[in-house]
Amino acid sequence: MSEDQEAQEDELLALASIYDEEEFRRAESGQEGEIHICLELPSDFKLSVKGEKCAEYSVSFLPPLILSFELPADYPSSSPPLFTLSSKWLSRAQLAALCKRLDEVWEELRGSVVLFSWIQFLKEETLMFLDIQSPLVVVNAGDAPADRKKSEAGLKADPPLDPRAVQEMDPSSDTLSQLLDFDETQRQKAFETRVFCCGICFVDKLGSGCLLFKECQHVYCKACLTEYFQIQIRDGQVQCLNCPEPKCTSLATPSQVKLLVGEEEFARYDRLLLQSSLDLMADVVYCPRKMCNTAVMLEPDTTMGMCPSCQYAFCTLCKRGYHGLSHCTPTADELKGLRDEYIAATPEGKKFLEQRYGKRVIQKAVEESFSREWLKENCKNCPRCGTNIQKVHGCNKMTCMSCQQYFCWICLGTLTRVNPYSHFNNPNSPCFNQLFQGVALEEENFWSDEED
Repeated sequence: MSEDQEAQEDELLALASIYDEEEFRRAESGQEGEIHICLELPSDFKLSVKGEKCAEYSVSFLPPLILSFELPADYPSSSPPLFTLSSKWLSRAQLAALCKRLDEVWEELRGSVVLFSWIQFLKEETLMFLDIQSPLVVVNAGDAPADRKKSEAGLKADPPLDPRAVQEMDPSSDTLSQLLDFDETQRQKAFETRVFCCGICFVDKLGSGCLLFKECQHVYCKACLTEYFQIQIRDGQVQCLNCPEPKCTSLATPSQVKLLVGEEEFARYDRLLLQSSLDLMADVVYCPRKMCNTAVMLEPDTTMGMCPSCQYAFCTLCKRGYHGLSHCTPTADELKGLRDEYIAATPEGKKFLEQRYGKRVIQKAVEESFSREWLKENCKNCPRCGTNIQKVHGCNKMTCMSCQQYFCWICLGTLTRVNPYSHFNNPNSPCFNQLFQGVALEEENFWSDEED
């Protein structure tokens, strides 16, 4: 084996031992390969879109520079490696400048292997060499290259750049999206290899078994969050899938929820999340039919809803069949609570209730409510027929004016017609010696009931 071949083999073996398979790839046959070089970005490095002054995005990773090479038979003694340099975010002019610098490094090291020196330069000095600072201005793929613009304008284009400089920007997609997607993927890879202590079970676990809340950066293990999410979804609390950290309001994204729970639970989560969003929309109601419950969009200034699924026309106020301009007819349960609702309402609320039910219905509900309260406070029901009875004066042996039943005012027990007072004279009775219990002193000489 010649000295050049031996030097090449040693260099390729050294590179394979330094870099993993994602960074260094050698062809199965021949002395050629490909090196993916990720630049070391400073902290808080940002991207900005050309023409958008306020839009800046923090990134930790940018797509790698790709150095494809082929080693000639007389490398390194005479010839340099043949190479191309490509990138998804550097311009061709910037890539051409880097190619020229690689040529200069070869001239400085002529006769020695040079690939590792090239890699170190590209990895550590590219940003400084090209004077790239944060924020890096990204040109959208849809923007026409300068040469094409000049050609369309009838001007002479600039001289062709170095053919070894290859720009891999996809003109059919947005450049910024490609860069942000790559950064997200690399961040996730870095996260999965780190160790975190779960704030719930306090067990150290790899990031691959954990979930990161993006907004607050708190980390919990997937096992604990899965159980937490499942409980919340079963209880219908889909708006509460937030970070378990006390007082933290960061919410899990739908993709994170889908990653942890089963298909059936995620379908319920998705449905309830949509429903809660619709509930916040003033122009959306639900069909009142229990077997339908379809969301219905309302026309402005109308109280009629028409379900697009079952074609049911209903009043959006009382949720019963549409009754035109007639007032809503309250149910017995609604009528009971109408008085309290009306009294506690604001002037606007009272006006709305009057328009909905009518003033006469409101007045009747208020009067009946006051009557019910007075009867509840001042009367008791006959134990036989249930008639409301008020005790004005006299002893505790009562006579119902409706069914003529004798009963005890204290315990509401029925009394015999032969000797109703035995209930108060029997030592085993709960009301023993309480015939005049609660009677005012001035009433003690009133004996009309005993004379019956």
